[in-house]
Amino acid sequence: MPSAPTPVLAGLHDPALDGLGVSLGVDGGTIRVWSGAADAMELVVFDDADLDWAVETLPMQQVGGGVWQATSPLLRAGTRYAVRVDGPHGAGNTFNRGSLLVEPYSRGLAGDGISDWRSVVVDGGFDWGGVAKPAVPLDRTVLYEGHVKGMTKRHPGVPPALHGTYAGLAHPAMIEHFLDLGVTSIELLPVHAFASEPRLLQLGLTNYWGYNTVNFFTPHAPYATEASRREGPAAVLREFKGMVRLLHEAGLEVILDVVYNHTAEAEIGGPRTSLRGLDNRAYYRQTADGTYIDVTGCGNAVNTTSDAAARLVLDSLRYWARDVQVDGFRFDLAATLGRDGEHTFDPEHPLLRAIIDDPELADVKKIAEPWDVGMGGWQTGNFGDGWLEWNDRYRDRVRNFWLSDVDYARRAGVSPVGIGGFATRLAGSSNTFSEERGPLAGVNFVTAHDGFTLRDLVSYDVKHNLGNGEHNRDGADTNRSFNHGAEGPTDDERILATRRRAMRNLLGTLLLSAGVPMLTAGDEFARTQRGNNNAYCHDSPLTWLSWEHTPSQQQLYAHVRRLIALRAANPALRPRRFARLGERTPSASEMEWYDERGHTMSGQRWTDPTHRTLQYVASSTPETEEPNRILLIVHGDERPIDVTLPVLEGVRRYVRLWSSEDEEPLSDETMHRPGEILTAAGTTMHLYRAE
Repeated sequence: MPSAPTPVLAGLHDPALDGLGVSLGVDGGTIRVWSGAADAMELVVFDDADLDWAVETLPMQQVGGGVWQATSPLLRAGTRYAVRVDGPHGAGNTFNRGSLLVEPYSRGLAGDGISDWRSVVVDGGFDWGGVAKPAVPLDRTVLYEGHVKGMTKRHPGVPPALHGTYAGLAHPAMIEHFLDLGVTSIELLPVHAFASEPRLLQLGLTNYWGYNTVNFFTPHAPYATEASRREGPAAVLREFKGMVRLLHEAGLEVILDVVYNHTAEAEIGGPRTSLRGLDNRAYYRQTADGTYIDVTGCGNAVNTTSDAAARLVLDSLRYWARDVQVDGFRFDLAATLGRDGEHTFDPEHPLLRAIIDDPELADVKKIAEPWDVGMGGWQTGNFGDGWLEWNDRYRDRVRNFWLSDVDYARRAGVSPVGIGGFATRLAGSSNTFSEERGPLAGVNFVTAHDGFTLRDLVSYDVKHNLGNGEHNRDGADTNRSFNHGAEGPTDDERILATRRRAMRNLLGTLLLSAGVPMLTAGDEFARTQRGNNNAYCHDSPLTWLSWEHTPSQQQLYAHVRRLIALRAANPALRPRRFARLGERTPSASEMEWYDERGHTMSGQRWTDPTHRTLQYVASSTPETEEPNRILLIVHGDERPIDVTLPVLEGVRRYVRLWSSEDEEPLSDETMHRPGEILTAAGTTMHLYRAE
């Protein structure tokens, strides 16, 4: 006998929860809203121009399953509306029939952008012109994480009217940059409608990153052009869809960073804008006395053990994947979504399972940020099949190897660890992701929106966040960074040259490692935030990308462009599966490891901190591409070393493809013989094709 479905799994498929929100018909529209504890609910319709002028108040009726419903001829495309809800008082309930609430399935919003919102009925019709999703295979995916406004605000090739907008992101100047660089998938920081916290506004700051969601179905209107905003929410949605279509025409995917773990309603006493007023007990995690269980650090945590809350998340994903045609999602604090009724993470949580199994989401990439701030919140490697995960273990090990280990060696004379842990990350983190999931389960990154930029990572030992208004208390204290001898800006060319090489090593590692690489926008040309590692509250030139670059920045860009092209051209660098010792595994890379003398690495050399040099040979076992073999030399010590190229069966020569030692990428490929001795400068990488 099969076990009975858990309540949340039953709710995800409960027909009573179908069709929530507003459905338009010939004679008007029908609204359906869920509240399991409400005693009464009203639809309030507002004047088209005056959001404070209610033109109709209509009682809504219970129709079963906790759903309330009403039909009105005034519900038509463009109608502004809200709901009022009344219910019992007591622990966990926060009903107030005077509150005008956003309907959770709203496709559009109007209001002051802070707390006084109205839902808007939107006709979502759009001509996609037959443009299909690019469907980039995972092994060829290169993610590019950026901010809609920050990427375009200062671009000289984007018309001023499009600066900071969805339309600007899809302008030919931006598409040219993406394609020239070689990235495949643009991962956007949150674009769901969001609000800034009152505390930030009082400080003259703003929630720039957008991790403070008001509604899960509405695109953030301030990122639309002035013309679209003036026309209204339907035009904002069309502009967003137009962006997606143009990026798809160029072969670029659109990935959304989605924040379903908490909302802008914050802690108890915060705004009552939507879910809190509809059914606080059902939508937010809390104890029996109504105290919030905050596992997000943002004041509340969405209660995904509730049928309605889990279904809201799933329906939002379906909408963006189907109606808006986005290609994937990066789930902020995804561990929160997988917490059960005891608030413990469960990798088989029904919502996580439903996201993977839903046929409407089958063609989208699903990327988990596999942690939150609650007990047991760090879950890297523990999500199920079908999930990709941000690999923070990779980030930390790579930073350690090229930065903090080198810093330590300068002071102590020897590095604290050997090269073994770094090699594991280079080869796909098999100690983190199961054989069944393979190396492509891991999203490799060295930097992200949260933390130091690449340039700041090699230029600052400590954070410099005074401009955030929290006396430098916010932001991570452990950054695994290294300033190379001076804190921040310097005129010392020796230090600057060492920093440039460190950036090339970090980017070379990222783009030559097995797994799915994620590049942070601006790192390709060494963007700085002047040491601020938590710039979430700055909507200013500090966080906007500058497109005026020095010669050294242009050289770094050329390196990144070259590395991405080499990754695409060499399937040995992007295996889809882990190899098995003694077997031929299709679409894997068979790996061999040699020391600087060209000898097979001994067990002692993996862990010996005095040996920081490795020769890594990867041979592809492709199913659809030509066989390919590469040699990657990694030297993680600041002293130069002689390296003997390994003598391998079937290898006649090594073709030099790239080196972090060079200020500019190689213009000519040079040939080298097996057994030849080369000198590797301190802290460098060298890539060869074995022929």
